[in-house]
Amino acid sequence: MKSRQSISQNTSQRLTLHTGLLTSIRFLKADASGLSRYLEEAAADNPHLVVERRGHSEWLPRWTDAFRRMGQGGGPDEIDTVAGAGPSLMAHVMDAIEAMGLSPREQSIAEALADALEPSGWIGRPLRDISAETRASLPETEAVLKRLQGIEPPGLFARSLAECLALQARDAGVLDATLQAILDRLDLLAQGDFARLARSIGITEAEVAARLRVIRSFDPKPGAQFSAFAAPTREPDLVVQKGRDGWVVALNRSALPDLRLADVANPKAGQRGAARSLIKMVEGRNATLLKVAGAILKHQSAALDRGPQMLAPMTMADIAAEVDLAQSTVSRIVAGTAVDTPHGTWWLRALFSQAKSEGGQSAAALRERLSRLVASEDAAHPLSDAALAAVLSSPGFDVARRTVAKYRGMLGIPPAHRRRKDRASS
Repeated sequence: MKSRQSISQNTSQRLTLHTGLLTSIRFLKADASGLSRYLEEAAADNPHLVVERRGHSEWLPRWTDAFRRMGQGGGPDEIDTVAGAGPSLMAHVMDAIEAMGLSPREQSIAEALADALEPSGWIGRPLRDISAETRASLPETEAVLKRLQGIEPPGLFARSLAECLALQARDAGVLDATLQAILDRLDLLAQGDFARLARSIGITEAEVAARLRVIRSFDPKPGAQFSAFAAPTREPDLVVQKGRDGWVVALNRSALPDLRLADVANPKAGQRGAARSLIKMVEGRNATLLKVAGAILKHQSAALDRGPQMLAPMTMADIAAEVDLAQSTVSRIVAGTAVDTPHGTWWLRALFSQAKSEGGQSAAALRERLSRLVASEDAAHPLSDAALAAVLSSPGFDVARRTVAKYRGMLGIPPAHRRRKDRASS
């Protein structure tokens, strides 16, 4: 039998992602740091694209608060008390102390110093008071403190903002005489008086600006990294601050450069159009990011006011419907995106959480409340999971003991009998 050849037609649909669409999707998923690197590389190849970095005259909220506290002598403040990461930081520190192999006397001093830690990671009490409390000499206490200042992340157990930054600079291998001199005059740096600062230590304003970029890469509150909502230390993509009419979200212009189109002699074909398209895509990405972030933070205004224990239930489907975007677009834009708030730097994705029951608290808020409860409990009589469940429950909203045990494990909080053992000598 002979085979026959025939021609037939059929219809099918395929989605083809052209280069421009792929780039737009990549821009939606990119954080400010990654996008900046991409744009700088593009500008190096295309003279029509000019990348301009803004000056560093504005400080982010966490820096502004740190400078304010520096002027007040570094005492504890209301925001840190409300937004504390609680037992997660304490568990990390106590584990590190346990691994040091200290003598009983040193252990007692170390635990007293750990109890004096604020959620920011700074020591919140004068060293003399801690020495008197433990019946140790001041040199003994200082020697133990020096050992504790080696605990990761760098900057923990600092007594001031300058010491916190110096510890991080030393760990990074960049602490020299010039940087130390600048840290000794943080008051001028906070005021933006670069000219006076440069004159006082005998360097140029350009050198001050260069060291400022180094300083801004550090974290003024390393303890805040232990919050469940905290993003890793880096320049966040967004900044939220309270204005006259409520919370306002904006791009962090110190992390993301400005773009402009330049005229070039003897241009190569297509380069000007490519530069214009790239600028348009970045503008679209920024507009979408602000639109989505604005809707998210509008839902979470109570958390911005009082801390993450007030997080409201919210899903990506809710936000997608509100801003009239696909849920996949919302998912892409919040992936890896961080926002700087007065309570620390948060992942946008961490602000999404469903309610445990109809009309109840969000799971994220419940975990934060649990963290705070354990942080403030009587060390000699820690609360059992059943007792914690009873406190966390409210009329019409019961929290099960197994839910507490699950969230306690997620937060790295040991059970009550372990917490009593860990704190028995403090």
